[in-house]
Amino acid sequence: MARYIVRFMKGILGENGRHEEVCQGLLEVDAETSDGAIELAKQRFCEQERLPEWSLHADRVDVAETEFPS
Repeated sequence: MARYIVRFMKGILGENGRHEEVCQGLLEVDAETSDGAIELAKQRFCEQERLPEWSLHADRVDVAETEFPS
């Protein structure tokens, strides 16, 4: 099983009038695949933020496998 870092990203209009992305949340999860990590992180993000759907706070999800599993 691998450890993944999953970030929930939101596009916003910054103070300078340019598009920026901010991280709405970051979770580390253990999963067999990156797709499994994304689904698990979506579920946990919703629980933590008390949301019915993760996309209410984020536009997209980034996933990366960590180099050093715990």
